[in-house]
Amino acid sequence: MTDIEDTSATATTAATFADWLGRRSDEELTELLRLRPDLAVPPPSTVTVLAGRAEQRASVAREADNLTTLDFGILEILALERAAEVGVSRALLGEGLGSRAPKKAVDQALAVLRASALVWGDSSLHIPQAAIATIPWRVGRSAEPVEVMSEAEIEAALSALGSGERELLDTLARTSSIGRTRDAAPGTSPDRPVQRLLSSGLLTWIDDETVELPPQVRQVLRGEAVFDPAALTPPAVRTKKNPPTNINAAAAGEALEMIRHCESVLAILGESPAPVLRAGGLGVRELRRITKIAGIDETRVSLIVEILAGAGLIAAGIPDPAPTADTADSYWAPSAGVDGWLTASTAKRWHTLAAAWLDLARAPWLVGMRDSNDKPVAALSEEARAPSAPQDRRTILGAYADLGSGNSADESDISRFLSWQRPRWGGRLRPYSVERTVAEATALGLVAHGALGSPGRALLHGGDAEAEMQSALPEPVDYFLVQADLTVVVPGPLTPELLEQLTLVADLESAGAASMYRISETSVRRALDVGTSAAELHSLFSTRSRTPVPQSLTYLIDDVARRHGRLRAGVATSFVRCEDPALLSEVLASTVAEPLALRALAPTVAVSQAPLREVLAELRAAGFSPAGEDSTGALVDLRPRGSRVQVRRPKAANRTPAVATDTQLAALVRTLRAGDLAASAGSRGGVRSDGSRAGMAATLAMLTKAAQQRTSVTIGYVDAQGVATHRIVDPVSVGGGQLDAFDPTVGSVRRFTLHRITSVSPVS
Repeated sequence: MTDIEDTSATATTAATFADWLGRRSDEELTELLRLRPDLAVPPPSTVTVLAGRAEQRASVAREADNLTTLDFGILEILALERAAEVGVSRALLGEGLGSRAPKKAVDQALAVLRASALVWGDSSLHIPQAAIATIPWRVGRSAEPVEVMSEAEIEAALSALGSGERELLDTLARTSSIGRTRDAAPGTSPDRPVQRLLSSGLLTWIDDETVELPPQVRQVLRGEAVFDPAALTPPAVRTKKNPPTNINAAAAGEALEMIRHCESVLAILGESPAPVLRAGGLGVRELRRITKIAGIDETRVSLIVEILAGAGLIAAGIPDPAPTADTADSYWAPSAGVDGWLTASTAKRWHTLAAAWLDLARAPWLVGMRDSNDKPVAALSEEARAPSAPQDRRTILGAYADLGSGNSADESDISRFLSWQRPRWGGRLRPYSVERTVAEATALGLVAHGALGSPGRALLHGGDAEAEMQSALPEPVDYFLVQADLTVVVPGPLTPELLEQLTLVADLESAGAASMYRISETSVRRALDVGTSAAELHSLFSTRSRTPVPQSLTYLIDDVARRHGRLRAGVATSFVRCEDPALLSEVLASTVAEPLALRALAPTVAVSQAPLREVLAELRAAGFSPAGEDSTGALVDLRPRGSRVQVRRPKAANRTPAVATDTQLAALVRTLRAGDLAASAGSRGGVRSDGSRAGMAATLAMLTKAAQQRTSVTIGYVDAQGVATHRIVDPVSVGGGQLDAFDPTVGSVRRFTLHRITSVSPVS
């Protein structure tokens, strides 16, 4: 960056802010619009209009959110030297800063401030009046010699306060740091609360009627990271080096665990959708029900349901099929698109979850905390909404990315550094907020061992995060180890095909880098129910087990298969058939015959008016082992797939507007230049179109004459978006309600609609 020249304030400079902007190069104006995109909406017609917008309080405050403590230190010195009214030399600025910041860092900060037009001027420096109000501390405070207390000293002093003194400090922490009181005057009794706070250093004296809450005390009271605003150098971040391979391996393990837990929650909500609260969200009772069934703690379940909703994998609506006890108007259930996610690759499923969390405009860690009415914040409720959360996450993860690959840091150091880097965000970057955000990122496999992994870095910077996670995941195995107690040990993630086969015949008992399954009579029957034969099960274990298949497993499969399917149930509404008349007679004599309304048609066939799924469930509950079949006699898979909710596509109005490209910004700058040229060009004998026939006729006549004489004119034009501009063009032809004219700003002939032309003036 180019250093600003150190010259006196009396040197020749631009007379106004608009003049200075007008002297900027096209590249510099393009950079200004890129840094402050709000200035380009709607497109300004001239540089004067652009300058007016750039000095508005809202626009200045929006850009000030991106400034560092050093930037504000520079603005503070310029404000003290009245740079909003007169120019200030670079030398005078350097004297005000002293040795608090290196000259190189100051020059770099000034270059950024000038690029964003918060400081303007060439030989002397000026600032907009609105910039002074954005400084997050009292102007002049950081330049005063003040004894700074440490965080431990402040906490010790606060713990010794009485209730009245603490209430006074809390009031100043919630509102302005400046307080007006007569108790600040000399001679006031030392027993007064204000005097005791002054003597303890928790308040500072300004004058006989004014006291101030020091920034560090305010930060402690508000739970923010503690740093000294007078320190214009960033606080140090202590780092620890870790092997990147270890970080990526740990991140992949967390990703696998998160995916498994998401599958569990989806299965639970598919089997029993959760009613939506009247105020929206998921009730505490339902959250605890999911927690108990899934075996996951409430904090993690809250994070999972928030991410699943953000990814569109669960939604609120009327599920199909509806719950048995249909008592609510709406339910939280898996969406229709969840089946595609369940069958996708592991890396792709992780990417869906991680990307949804990164852009989630909610704060899942708020769930369970108390709101303003002292009620717990419900998951998926409006109280957990946080529009700034995506920006905060990217800022926090960006700080970890800047540490370098493999470097970890403590959350408190990151919070302190970010609070220095974005002092106006102190309330959003509290240590607890950073800690909870990092905990969520760790649960998703973006951060591990306090460092950002390669998949997280790629997701943050727009790389191929899915490929990075795929390379970090352990290689899938195609074998397992069958134990004598009918447990199956899996030493790693299974291939998708083998995982589907094993989960069909065995139940998961423990998961992790290595998982364990258990085979039981129920699990074997489940595999047989969907059409798997006993021979196929024997083949599965004999070919995929690296340990000998125990004889007990062989006997179990043969025994269950011998009894399985002797009794058959089909659709009549339902029918039951059996090759053994004695067995069917036993069924008809059992307690299930009456509820199912079973009626014998033949010694081996009975029918029922109950649905097939209900017939199978009742017979199994009574101790029988029926199998479902279709009209051809083939076994059918009747496992419940869970409820699904149809999700409407979001309206286009809710989508985030696209960021203007450099090409679009460059075109806007050319339009600005054309508007300035048109405004500065002298004119005579111009006409204004008022929509009447006479006005339109005069406009047509002047444009036709200019086309015939090949002279330039200045036209006022309102485009389809309602943006008014002035430009100098060379008319070529007029007709059919259109004007074809050469536009020097784009170097080509453009077409203008005649009724959108508001004025025409010949160029002198």
